[in-house]
Amino acid sequence: MVPEYRKEFNRQFSNEKYELLLKILTEKCSEAPAFRISESPVFLPLSFKKKLEDVTGAIIRQIKSMSPEELAKAIPADSVVPGDTSHPEFLSIDFGICRDEKGEISPKLIELQAFPTLYAFKKLYEESLGEVYPFIQEIKNPISNEVYFSKLKNIIIGDENPENVILLEIFPENQKTRIDFWATEKMLGIKTVGLTEVQKSGRKLYYEKEGRKIPIHRIYNRVIFDELHRYKDLKLNFDFRDDLDVKWIAHPNWFFKVSKFILPKLEHDYIPKSYFLNDFPNGEKLDDFVLKPLFSFAGSGINLHPTQAQIDAIPDKENFIMQRKVQYEPLFEDIFGDKAKGEIRMLFLWEPDKEEPEWVFNLTRMTKADMVNVDFNKKDAIWIGSSISFFV
Repeated sequence: MVPEYRKEFNRQFSNEKYELLLKILTEKCSEAPAFRISESPVFLPLSFKKKLEDVTGAIIRQIKSMSPEELAKAIPADSVVPGDTSHPEFLSIDFGICRDEKGEISPKLIELQAFPTLYAFKKLYEESLGEVYPFIQEIKNPISNEVYFSKLKNIIIGDENPENVILLEIFPENQKTRIDFWATEKMLGIKTVGLTEVQKSGRKLYYEKEGRKIPIHRIYNRVIFDELHRYKDLKLNFDFRDDLDVKWIAHPNWFFKVSKFILPKLEHDYIPKSYFLNDFPNGEKLDDFVLKPLFSFAGSGINLHPTQAQIDAIPDKENFIMQRKVQYEPLFEDIFGDKAKGEIRMLFLWEPDKEEPEWVFNLTRMTKADMVNVDFNKKDAIWIGSSISFFV
């Protein structure tokens, strides 16, 4: 979208530089990424950034205006965790980079979540890009590594001893995003602990380290409930719904409260209309909509072309939404002249003493497939995978 930067990057690009980028990332994070890294970043104009700021500001205002009782309706009755908080520490808002009805390139809301993602990894990724392509250092995020990780530390660790703070996942070593766990450990000094390793005594939780039982005071929660429910025979020493003497970062209830559940409630020019499936109007055309389960993750269960027979077969229609389709625009030209589409995730941190969350970073995903998920791309495609956008 910004020709001079696109031409300069494509001029400098080589497969050797791409391999160097992956090598630097592996050294910084102690492991190679288990998901695909795109060969290229994305360059977006400041006018597009202004549109993003406009729509996210509207979304945050609307979320803040919703009552606790209204948001609590999103939480399944069997998933309520005690000790809820006034706001989530993390907020991610996903937008397709689309061509709108006026022919302009505009963001279109796809999903949103109050759940952490690759917060540590993405900063190290940006740093690595700047080492391989020095001109990127002139346009990178103005927040320095020191300031950025200080904000993360303030939210995740607070005043606690890092030894008493853990990053919690089900089976960390099996997760595709595990590189972010190791990056978080390295930058913040906290330990990644598997769910089955956590022990309980009374209201207290512990983990073992070098033969010692270490009390857990704060949990940087990376457990996705949609995934947890797939493990039918998982034996745990505690239940999320227990009354525990720990602080959740972010509290598990927010996983449900800020999710596809609130999409039908949001309004803005850059927000496609959504309906709960049980409220889908007869006058709307199925071909214009995507069917999505409320609490699935990473594209699981999405139906791009729902039929009436498929909809009729769904017994719990209140747990699905219909979202109006948007047209992702192929904009990002590779070295062969082919173009990739993109989706940008705006990453916010909500520090404890702040009235508003702060946009600190972005995660961009590039694709040449129908869905913005690398699993759906051809194996030999380039300019696809996890990336980052620079506003110039």
